[in-house]
Amino acid sequence: QARLVESGGGLVQAGGSLRLSCVASGRTFRTYAMGWFRQTPGKLPELVARIVDGGITNYADSVKGRFTISRDNANNTVYLQMNNLKPEDTAVYRCAAATMASARGVYDYWGQGTQVTVSA
Repeated sequence: QARLVESGGGLVQAGGSLRLSCVASGRTFRTYAMGWFRQTPGKLPELVARIVDGGITNYADSVKGRFTISRDNANNTVYLQMNNLKPEDTAVYRCAAATMASARGVYDYWGQGTQVTVSA
């Protein structure tokens, strides 16, 4: 099993920045597709950003140009750099992993979630 440990959430004013980190266990981290999700009360989870094993990235339109996902395979870590934060970015953020054993489109492993709050 892959275990994901997140850090970096907190309270920030609008226009500020945060960097979320997710450290994963597993000897085959390089093969994992990694994603960052966020969820607010009463709404469905939203895939914010993803990065596949080949390094290709995708972003939700709402964060494109402001957020950057990256990975450091040597340290089994994926990052989400969040710049120019807005109050509507407030949510619980979770990282997730899809391994080679995962069904297509399914993230089998999830972090505990970290709260990001952006004040006006």
